[in-house]
Amino acid sequence: MSQRVRKAVFPAAGLGTRFLPATKVIPKEMLPVVDKPILQYGVEEAIASGIEHIILVTGRGKGAMEDHFDISFELDATLEKKGKKELLELSRGISSMARVSSVRQKEPLGLGHAVLCAKELVGDEPFAVILPDDVIDAAPPCLKQMIGVFNEKGGSVLATMTVEGPGISAYGVLAGAPDPQNPRIYNCTGMVEKPKFEVAPSTQAIIGRYILTPRVFELLEHTQPGAVGEIQLTDGIKALLKEEKVFGYTFEGKRFDAGDKFGMLQATVEFALKRPEFGEKFRAYLKGLV
Repeated sequence: MSQRVRKAVFPAAGLGTRFLPATKVIPKEMLPVVDKPILQYGVEEAIASGIEHIILVTGRGKGAMEDHFDISFELDATLEKKGKKELLELSRGISSMARVSSVRQKEPLGLGHAVLCAKELVGDEPFAVILPDDVIDAAPPCLKQMIGVFNEKGGSVLATMTVEGPGISAYGVLAGAPDPQNPRIYNCTGMVEKPKFEVAPSTQAIIGRYILTPRVFELLEHTQPGAVGEIQLTDGIKALLKEEKVFGYTFEGKRFDAGDKFGMLQATVEFALKRPEFGEKFRAYLKGLV
C-alpha cells in the first residue's frame, strides 16, 4: 500500500434540494461563491495540498461538473479570436488543473455508499474525502494540514472544529482526548452522530474533510444501512476504529457551510471582501447598508 495521499474523492451526487429552484437544472456544486463554483474551491484546496487525482462521485444530471474541468474548444477559440488573453488563460487553467475522473452513484444510498463507489479508482492506498459543501479558507490549506498529521501519525484523520453549546447537536462528534504533544490532534476512541448537547462526548465536531486508509472500503461493504436505508460513512469509520488508530484534527482556518443558504451568503461576502479588484468598494457598499 502506498502511504502517500495522492487521490481525493468528492461525493457530489446529491440533489441539492435546499437550493431549489436554482438547482433544478444546475448541480449545487456548481453554484458560485463570487465567480467560482463551490466545487472548484475544494479542488483547488486538494491540488494545493499535493493531490494528483480528483475523483468525482456524481449522479444523474451532474455532467456540468465534469464539463467544468474539461477543455471547452468553442469557448477557448472564441476568447482567443477576440484577444481576451486573461479569460483564455483562466479557462485553460481550469481544464489543466488536475487529472479528473468520475464514477456514478446510481442511487442516493448515503455518504458511505458514495465513498464506496470510488473504491476501484482509489485502489489500495490512503485517500482524502472532501465534501464540496464545506468551503474552507485556510493557509496552509486544511487538507495539507491534515496530510501533515497523517504523515506524522500514520492513521486516518478527520477534520474537526470546536463547537460550543447546543449547536454541537448538528454534527458528528468525537469521543477521546487531546494529544499531550499537540492539542490540535485528538486521539479518537469513538464518535456519536448528532448527539444531544447534554450528552455530547466533546466539543469536537467533524466537518467535511477526511483522510482514510483503504481498509475503510471493506468495512463499508459490510456496513448495514441505517433507518433511512443509507450507508453512513461514520459507521464505517467506527468499524475502522476497532482495528486502527483514528485522529481528529482541529484545523487552522475558517469553514463556511455552503450547503446552507446563510452559509453560502457568508462565504460570498467574505471571499468578495478579499478580492483586490473590488473588495474595498464592496466593503464601502456594505457599510452604507447599515
